[in-house]
Amino acid sequence: MTRSRAQDPNVCGVTAAIAVIDGKWKTALLWLLEDGAHRPGELRRKLPGLSEKVLTQALREMETDGLVHREVHDELPLKTVYSLTPFGRELSDALAPLSDWGHRRLERLPKDRLAS
Repeated sequence: MTRSRAQDPNVCGVTAAIAVIDGKWKTALLWLLEDGAHRPGELRRKLPGLSEKVLTQALREMETDGLVHREVHDELPLKTVYSLTPFGRELSDALAPLSDWGHRRLERLPKDRLAS
């Protein structure tokens, strides 16, 4: 799905919402930022396999979409901290029932399907 779909007024609301969280890492980043502000290095340590480049790209897109706030503290070394905006928290709250549904779905799957 292209990012332009997130801004197309002619798509359904679900499509527009999914376009904003599309990708492997954005929902995980939302979930981590629910607990409070994090530095990029903290986020990378909590998400093994997430490269610095992809993290930076995802956070920039999330900032552009109004989901996260980037704060740079003027100290040496520079300290950058990301936190959820009220709009990002609203999205996170909206995704909670979907997350619950996903967990219920996983519980229904046969154990042999989960391992593959």
